[in-house]
Amino acid sequence: MAAVSHAALMDSVYRSQRHIYDVTRKYFLLGRDRLIEELAPEPGQTVLEVGCGTGRNLIVAARRWPEARFFGFDISAAMLETARANVARAGLADRITLAQGDATGFDAQALFGAAAVDRAFISYSVSMIPDWRAAIRAAYGALAPGGRLLIVDFGQQAGLPRWFRALLTRWLALFHVAPRPDLKDAAEATGGVVSFTPLFRDYAWLCVISRP
Repeated sequence: MAAVSHAALMDSVYRSQRHIYDVTRKYFLLGRDRLIEELAPEPGQTVLEVGCGTGRNLIVAARRWPEARFFGFDISAAMLETARANVARAGLADRITLAQGDATGFDAQALFGAAAVDRAFISYSVSMIPDWRAAIRAAYGALAPGGRLLIVDFGQQAGLPRWFRALLTRWLALFHVAPRPDLKDAAEATGGVVSFTPLFRDYAWLCVISRP
């Protein structure tokens, strides 16, 4: 029931915004392209985006890494409608497979026919998922041995003025977005090897969890 409620909330938030999402978000969803660069899948490997939204990241990643295969899912049917249209328009429907799913509990085999994936990433979705720790555990659990989970999301703005952090926090709350101050602790709780990098004066955090 919680997943159904969250799906309905996301549909209500993005039913109209999805049409301008990529134009507006590029100015403050910082670090996404660095994450894509660090995916570095080998030829033939699989990459999964958890919470794929409009498909923007998958399209950029598929163009950057043309020999990899990409999967993405989102809980919002409205966002997926836009993502499918964007992927088709980009001519990448043969390399990007999309599905509807819940980040807190998904089956990559059932959604995409993949027993495990070599790379997974979550871009500015951890701050929107109520049970975000479960989402991190599920994404890490979908990795093949030697795989990596990459996460980029809002940091704590420690290097920025206090007024900026207060203003950003209030503005994000309007969209049901809450930065996660204990993201690093949750990443380390997976048991993987964690690399944690603050970006842009702590505006954003890039977290990489490697599975042995």
